[in-house]
Amino acid sequence: MKLVILAGGFGTRISEESVFKPKPMIEIGEKPILWHIMKEAACFGINDFIVCAGYKQHVIKEWFADYFLHTSDVTFDFTKGQDDIIVHNKHIEKWRVTVVDTGLNTMTGGRIKRIKEYIGNEPFMLTYGDAVCDVNIKEVIEFHKAHGKMGTMTMYNFGQNKGVVEANKEGIIQAFREKSDFDGDLINIGYMVFQPEIFDYIDGDMITFEKEPLNRLVAEKELVGYIHKGYWQCMDTLREKNQIEDKWNSGRAPWKIWED
Repeated sequence: MKLVILAGGFGTRISEESVFKPKPMIEIGEKPILWHIMKEAACFGINDFIVCAGYKQHVIKEWFADYFLHTSDVTFDFTKGQDDIIVHNKHIEKWRVTVVDTGLNTMTGGRIKRIKEYIGNEPFMLTYGDAVCDVNIKEVIEFHKAHGKMGTMTMYNFGQNKGVVEANKEGIIQAFREKSDFDGDLINIGYMVFQPEIFDYIDGDMITFEKEPLNRLVAEKELVGYIHKGYWQCMDTLREKNQIEDKWNSGRAPWKIWED
C-alpha cells in the first residue's frame, strides 16, 4: 500500500522555521519530520511514498536527491583535478519516493486529486506531514479492510493541557481537578485509508478535503473511525516542535520503533 503525505502548506503558524523550508522539512534530531514519518511507516512494510508538495517544493526534492550526502560519510577528492565524490557506509532505505508539485495555493483536496495517476486503482493511506505518532499502521489497514467502507480515519483524544474547572448550569463552581484523557474531543490525526473511488469526491484544486469530501462520506455512512490511544503530537508551533525534539533527544521518542 502507498502512503500519501500532505506536505504542501505554508506552515504559517511556525513561520520562525517555515520561512526557510516547508514545514515537513523542519528537523527533529537533524532529520526532517517527514523522514521520521516515513521511517515509522516503513516498520509496517510501507516503503512506497507519494509526497504532495507545494510551498518550496524544491527543498523536498533536493533533500531526497542528495540523500546519501545527508546520511553517509563522504570524501570529496580533488587531487586528480576533478570533483570525485566517494560515499562511505551507504545507508540505503528501501523506499520509493515520488515528490509531486501539487501547486502553491492548492487546497488539501486538490493536492490529493493531483496525485491520482500515481495511485492507480488500489486503496491507499493518507496522512499529514507535520506530526509524529506510534499509530499501529498495520492495525489501521486491517481495520479498514474488515469494515468494507470507503474510508477509515484515525482519531485521537488530544485532551486538555490545563487543569479543569467543573461548574453547574448556574455557573457555580463545583470542583477543580486535573485534566483527564476524557476531557478532549476526538480529532482527525491522519493515517486515513481510502478506496480509489475517493478521487470521484474531489472536484478541483480549491476543494478542502476535510470539508466537502469527508462530509459527503459521513452523509453516506462510508467513513469509519479508528481510535488511536497511544502517542501523537503535531508540530503547528515552535513550542510543539521543541516538545517533539525534547522527546527525541531524551532517547524516549514513542514513534521511534525502528533500529538504528
